[in-house]
Order: sequence, then structure tokens, then C-alpha cells
Amino acid sequence: MQRTDIFERLKKGEIILPSDPQAYRMLEASYRTKKLVVQMNSATDPKEIRELLGQITESEIDESVNVFTPLHINYGKHTKIGKNVFINFDCTFLDLGGITIEDGVLIAPKVSLLSEGHPIEPDQRQSLVPNPIHIKRNAWIGANATILQGVTIGENSVVAAGSVVSHDVPDNVVVGGIPAKIIKEI
Repeated sequence: MQRTDIFERLKKGEIILPSDPQAYRMLEASYRTKKLVVQMNSATDPKEIRELLGQITESEIDESVNVFTPLHINYGKHTKIGKNVFINFDCTFLDLGGITIEDGVLIAPKVSLLSEGHPIEPDQRQSLVPNPIHIKRNAWIGANATILQGVTIGENSVVAAGSVVSHDVPDNVVVGGIPAKIIKEI
């Protein structure tokens, strides 16, 4: 019996063991993506950057999206980007678990969106644990913030600079700190 494709299993949140017979495909895909990422990060024309990002994500990137490169992505095909999104310099997206960025989102410099992690137990640590990140409409992710796997950022919410977000953020709040906590309502 043939197992389901590893990328489909990642999208469904299946933990991938290092002994998985398809595990090598993640590394191969990352190197293919890296080639496009290098081209994108060398481009200066916004249209060319969007076109290359579209190839990386295998989706159409709307002309209202602006990306200030460099942008680092390990896979790309599990990232979905809405309209009127702004992604500033030097962000990192690990998207094997899935990343959804809705319309109107602002992402400041050095933001990390990490939809992948590893188990705490040392004997299982080489396994990959995917869990999607969802950033809802009009959210603003401050500089050098880190959003961990499985987190949803609510509509209109703000993540303060330097925060580490490990739990869902409701709509219309400002969160900050390590770990991020609600600072105030908007």
C-alpha cells in the first residue's frame, strides 16, 4: 500500500518521523525552493519579486502585495498570501505546516513564522511536528516577533516587536512579551 504524499501529510498535521521513507523529499524540495528564493532576493523590481514569490508558493501573488527582500522560505507551497499584504526585510517563513496570511496584514522586519517544530523528548526530537499558522485580516506583526506553530493571530490584532507568540491571539487586541500576553484591547 502506498502512503499518502509527505507534503499532504504535513498539511494535515501528521508528525513526520526521521525514518519516514519520504522524508528525503522535504530536503529536496527545500533546495529547489532555495534556488527560487535566491533569485527573488536578488531581484529589485517589485513585479519580478511577486512573480518569483508566486512560483515559490505556486499561487498568484496580487499586485497589491509588497515584499522587501530578503525573504527566507524553506518550502513555499504551503504559504498563502492575501491582498494588500506588506512583508518587510529579512523575514523567515518555515511553512511545511502551513502559513495563511490574509488581506491587509503588515509584517515588520525580521519576523519569523515557524509552522514547524520538534518534540521535547530527546529520543523523538528528530521528528517534525507541523501545525499551521493563520494571520487574519489587518493584523500587524511587529519587528523581530516570532509566531510559533499552531497559532492564529486574530483580525486587527497587533503583536508587539520582539514578542514570541505561542498561543492564539483573539481579534482586536495588542499582545506582547515572551510569551506574548494581552496588553490591551483595540
